[in-house]
Formats: sequence, structure tokens, C-alpha cells
Amino acid sequence: MLQIGVQTKNVVEDACPEEGFALLKCAGFSCVDFSLNGYLVNKEIYQSQINTFFDRPIRELETFFAPHKKAAQAAGIAINQMHMPYPNYVPGGSRELNDYLRDVVASKSMELCAFLGCPYIVVHGFKLARFLGSEEREWEQTERFLEFLAPMAREMGITVCIENLYDGIGGHMVEGPCCNAQKSAIRIDRLNEKYHAEILGFCFDTGHANLVGLDFERFLTTLGPRLKVLHIHDNDGVSDLHQIPFTFTKTRDNRPSTDWEGFVQGLRRIRYDGVLSFETAPVLSAFPDAMKQKTLVFLAEIGSYFSREIGR
Repeated sequence: MLQIGVQTKNVVEDACPEEGFALLKCAGFSCVDFSLNGYLVNKEIYQSQINTFFDRPIRELETFFAPHKKAAQAAGIAINQMHMPYPNYVPGGSRELNDYLRDVVASKSMELCAFLGCPYIVVHGFKLARFLGSEEREWEQTERFLEFLAPMAREMGITVCIENLYDGIGGHMVEGPCCNAQKSAIRIDRLNEKYHAEILGFCFDTGHANLVGLDFERFLTTLGPRLKVLHIHDNDGVSDLHQIPFTFTKTRDNRPSTDWEGFVQGLRRIRYDGVLSFETAPVLSAFPDAMKQKTLVFLAEIGSYFSREIGR
């Protein structure tokens, strides 16, 4: 059986992290996606409204998160992955802002990842294709950022994972960075060969893939062993809703909106042995607090179902 994970957001609270981790363990999870991006949210970054959380010295930040680390260990929960605050670059943003996102936020995120004993950190590629004129030039800018992270990743034993994204143009969802599996595979291999370490991997996001119509099975089989982590969630094919898998259907005969069959087949074909991690924090704010535990149990049961199907 594959291990099952979920975001800490809306479950683990800073005031008493042991309660949240114990709740996750009781619900059936053995891993978490540590929601570091919750401490500097994307809407505020885009508006250049940066809080002072990451201004603290790294030792102070480590002290802040020490109770989370201790609570996870006590509950028998592995911090398997985390999400770096994003975006890491704001088109049209000031040089001061973008330098801060790289030199302070990204650097300290890597250090916190290492402190928490987390092997994978997910980053967003830069959404610059329509500004620069091509996906290739967009990747060049993302690659510069990854090259900045690479020495830290190698030294700390962390794999940075790029993620398939979408972009919104004229009210339509279109492919964003890292939506070409073949290009991503080549780029991952090139950087890893350059640094003689597995400093780069891939995070497959089911919700983003559904929004832009990616072929799940083909994408996953193309990535193969480069796939390190997952963001599992569902949507209606129109908005990035981060809801429970199998929630949405395309027709009255209940054909799922998302290609879960292709998802399972793809993971089975590459013999995926990582964590089935749900990126479904909004679900827990949609249901009443009194139903939080049952909702988490249900998510864990879906993870167990996926695990059984993948292992067939």
C-alpha cells in the first residue's frame, strides 16, 4: 500500500500543532504536505503586500516551527513534501520585490525544508510566456531560479519539484509552465546531470491537468521516475477548486470530470512508489468544523482506494 498524505493547512494550527497532527494520524494519514505557502499567500504577493514573516532570522523561524516538527514526530507523521510560497517572480513587480522573493523567501524556504526533514519542495515556474513571447524564453527565466536553488538543494539533500500549471487569459484557462511532459523530462535530466544529484523532480497536479485537458496517463508515463510528488484534487474543468476526487461529473450518467482512470493507469505503469498526497485544504473550509474528522477520514479512504487500484 502506498502512503497517504494531505496538506497541513486548515488542520494543523500554530497554537497547538500536536492536535492537528494527531487528528491526521487518527484519520488515516501517514504523511503531510507542509503548507509553508500559507505564511505568505499568493494574492498578497501579487499585490506587493509582503508580510514580515520571512524577515525573521532563520534560527527564529526554526524555533517557530520546532513544535510542528516535534508534533509530527510524536504522531508518527512524515513531513514528506512542502510548498514554497508562490509566485517566486511577479511580472511587472519591482526589482526589490522579486529579489526579496528569491533571496529571502526562497532561500529560507529551503532552509526550513531541511530543518523539518522534508525531502521534496514544490515550486511554481514563472508565468512569463505571454510577456516574453515563447515557452522557451519563459523556461529560461525559471531555470535561472532553479539554478539559484540547485546548490542548496544538493547540499541539503532536497529535490525541488516543478509543477504543471495553468494560466488565465481572456477568461479562458490555458496551459501554463511545465505542461509539456517531454520537455520537462529532458530539462529535469539535464539539470540533474549537471549537478550530479537529484536536485530536480516533478509534481503532477491533477486539478491543473484537468483544467487544461492534459492526457493523464501519457503525461505520467512520460515523466516516469522523475515524478516525485502529487497534488491530488478535483474540479469542474472550469475553476481551480481543489475539491474531493470524484466530486464533479461531465454528464448525467456521472462520468467523472477528471480522468481518474488515466491517473491510476499512469501511476501503475511507472510503478509509482511515492505518497498519494491530497491538495484539498479548501474542502475543510467548505464542510462544517464538526465534520472535519469525517471529511479527513473520507479523503484517506479515497487515497487507500487509489493505492489498491494502482497496486493491482
